Amino acid sequence: MIGRAPDSDTGARSTGEGIRMGRTITDTMVRVEDVHKSYGSGAAAVHALRGVSFEVPRGELVALKGRSGSGKTTLLNIVGGLDTPDRGRVDVDGRDLARLDEEGLLALRRDRVGFVFQSFGLIPILSAAENVGVPLRLRGADPREREERVELLLALVGLADHAAQRPGELSGGQQQRVAIARALANSPSLLIADEPTGQLDAETGHAVMELLRAVVRSENVTALVATHDTTLLDLADRVLELSDGQIVEH
Repeated sequence: MIGRAPDSDTGARSTGEGIRMGRTITDTMVRVEDVHKSYGSGAAAVHALRGVSFEVPRGELVALKGRSGSGKTTLLNIVGGLDTPDRGRVDVDGRDLARLDEEGLLALRRDRVGFVFQSFGLIPILSAAENVGVPLRLRGADPREREERVELLLALVGLADHAAQRPGELSGGQQQRVAIARALANSPSLLIADEPTGQLDAETGHAVMELLRAVVRSENVTALVATHDTTLLDLADRVLELSDGQIVEH
């Protein structure tokens, strides 16, 4: 897969741990320990996260549910390195995010984490293929390899026949599929999706969630998906509920 150097384990332990590229690896993709996050101060402070702790094993699709405003987006942004907690620890793919400088966080988001948002975020003037290829262009991938990767991903999400169409010529469900393909362009270890079905009808939303589950298997990626749609939870390997700023596992 483009964008990921071959990994080699050195001195792997019987527990499944080892050393890879200078960092400890385990069977856990995401580890969140006692994370707190507040906005504002004093009596007006909003406590979004109150001691959140959980783990996401490699290769699982984990759904994060909770009512609107429960802090799901805040939590996803922290896990994805887009925001920082007031206190607590977050490890992603063997890295302690607090130990990464801005350049390190940028590299993490570019190389190890793929993001899918409710609003799709596609570039209107680019075709579906060009949108998917943007992350590869930013990395300076070989043009031929880039084209092959884009073709593979569009086929994976069922849009091989729509490569030349622009976002405005695609349905909402198709646009979200393009967004998923773009998020996978650099072969991330972790896929973070924030309400990816929020703008879709029930049938299309279910199809997108099924696609995410298939992607987890075929691309060997771990996914953390926030949703308020309870009908989609049965497609996840595990469900975490965010309530009053804390995680309740189901």
